[in-house]
Amino acid sequence: MTAEMYASEPFDVCEPDALRLPIVLNSPHSGRDYPAAFLNASRLDSLSIRRSEDHYVDELFAPAVALGAPLLRAHFPRAYLDVNREPYELDPRMFDSPLPPYANVSSMRVAGGLGTIPRLVAENMDIYRSRLPLAEAFERIETIYKPYHACLRRLIARSHVTFGFAVLLDCHSMPSNVRLPHHTLRPDIIVGDRYGTSASADLSHCAVALLEELGFSVARNKPYAGGFITEHYGRPARGLHALQLEINRSLYIDELTLEKKPQFARLAADMLTFVAQLAEHVEIFADQSRLAAE
Repeated sequence: MTAEMYASEPFDVCEPDALRLPIVLNSPHSGRDYPAAFLNASRLDSLSIRRSEDHYVDELFAPAVALGAPLLRAHFPRAYLDVNREPYELDPRMFDSPLPPYANVSSMRVAGGLGTIPRLVAENMDIYRSRLPLAEAFERIETIYKPYHACLRRLIARSHVTFGFAVLLDCHSMPSNVRLPHHTLRPDIIVGDRYGTSASADLSHCAVALLEELGFSVARNKPYAGGFITEHYGRPARGLHALQLEINRSLYIDELTLEKKPQFARLAADMLTFVAQLAEHVEIFADQSRLAAE
């Protein structure tokens, strides 16, 4: 299939009625628009291919738009294209032609089958029946990946210009069997800041504390420190901060059926509270930063 075969736009922005918060919400993996041609090219059934989704994360954070923060959300599935990767993290085994020399074929993510065009979904299940035309992979990158990142850059730049400071919340979910290294704890939420390089320590600690006050067990950076988006857009020295949030799926969906649990609405309300409280801290921190710079 080609990118043009989408019946609707591959992504959109939920805009607030007015920009009131220096926060940008991003949900790059919650897309659930699986075109028939893509499913036909896959060896997986319609439920198994969804195992890589960040199920309904866009809906969990959508109420926060009313606070005054935009939400960028993917409609294309992660199994089709992963925008939380470099643009050309590609596995040469997947394609019918040699890759160009600028492709990153040796990253850990490619080795794990989770490159820009994924080879696997969760639980190590192969997606495709046969090799893909290389031209199709490049079409996905040109027509979806690059416009998606262009849109995200514009949203972050707008907030930075408006407030002098911007925070990207990159919103994801994780399987319930994720444990902390050398520990039996299965955290509810993991806050990632690329080990302090994508956001200020003050902001990261605040995010962890606010979530803990809401009753969640929270870890920082392990086992998820943040992906390409967090690393690429987080520039704390320039007032651009990026945090990745990983939410335990068992809090809000049945992981076998992928149906929402009754607790979904409560979790969405908690995320609304978290964004509102974090915004209050961000504004205080921004004021302190401006005073220090004067």
